[in-house]
Amino acid sequence: MIKHKITELAKKKIILLDGAMGTLIQNMSLDEGKFKGERFKNSKISLKGNYDILNLTNPKIIYEIHKEYLESGADIIKTNTFNSTATSQTDYDCGSLNYELNFEGAKIAKKAVLDFKKKDKISTKFVAGVVGPTNRTCSMSPDVNRPDFRNINFDDLQQDYYLSYKGLIEGGVDIILIETIFDTLNAKAALYAKFKLEQKTKVKIPLMVSVTIADLSGRTLSGQTLEAFYNSIIHSNPLSIGINCALGPKEIEPHLKELNRFCTPLISIHPNAGLPNAFGDYDESPDSMANYARDWAKNGLINIIGSCCGTRPEHIKVMRDALKNFRPRKIREIDSGFRLSGLSPFNMS
Repeated sequence: MIKHKITELAKKKIILLDGAMGTLIQNMSLDEGKFKGERFKNSKISLKGNYDILNLTNPKIIYEIHKEYLESGADIIKTNTFNSTATSQTDYDCGSLNYELNFEGAKIAKKAVLDFKKKDKISTKFVAGVVGPTNRTCSMSPDVNRPDFRNINFDDLQQDYYLSYKGLIEGGVDIILIETIFDTLNAKAALYAKFKLEQKTKVKIPLMVSVTIADLSGRTLSGQTLEAFYNSIIHSNPLSIGINCALGPKEIEPHLKELNRFCTPLISIHPNAGLPNAFGDYDESPDSMANYARDWAKNGLINIIGSCCGTRPEHIKVMRDALKNFRPRKIREIDSGFRLSGLSPFNMS
């Protein structure tokens, strides 16, 4: 059973998640033709910048990125499907490709893992099927003059996620990773869709959940504190709960410590390579990020660590070397208290 394998690995070591996909693609300066490939060469809509479409038009590029991260020491690689929901793909008039993008993204990552294991038969590697938050929010209006307006609803969003999961699971992923959560209601739709698919297929797959803290206030974009978010989703029995994106390691550290105060599952973290500079670039070096990782490991704060925007395979390689002699965070006992949440938590022992 995959969950058992991951939990056993997590007892032995700090698990390494891979780094950024988009950063590496962006650095390739691909032209429109590379994104469109043969399949969409006659499309009148620009696909440049639609990184997920490369799963269909240039899968070799995605395969090579996965390969680099595996060779750098990543135990879990993430599929190139962050924006593969119909909701996100609508901007490129590719909403109908939801299932196919997720299915092919999963197949590419799985092939990279299987090929790697032919050379390194003792390694344990997993594929996490990524679903992003989409570019819309269920909780808030995009129009300040119409606070009641929503440009998406819960039912449509959960149906979108359902099809994404179907593609990911049929493509061979080992884990589902709901990441960069900025709106808990979006995350609830994603969790409900996973539950529905498991009920129908009788196939359970481990779940990782990763939230984004929007700024130094310690709240998500939709206003919840970290503990309130935790209370909102802990019923889903995730393998791990973590934090990713938006902040660099320095800024994310207080929130990691706060999460350790109450979190019972594994804790994951994959920060950006610092905050964007005036040119939109990220300045945190692999050695600098590895120093933070080393400190977190020394203080028993992490079970799973990777990196997000602005990072490269070198960041993962240096982290691997920095963490090899540290034990993972000890798992807390299950909290039997009564937990509710609004924007803030409400707990009863």
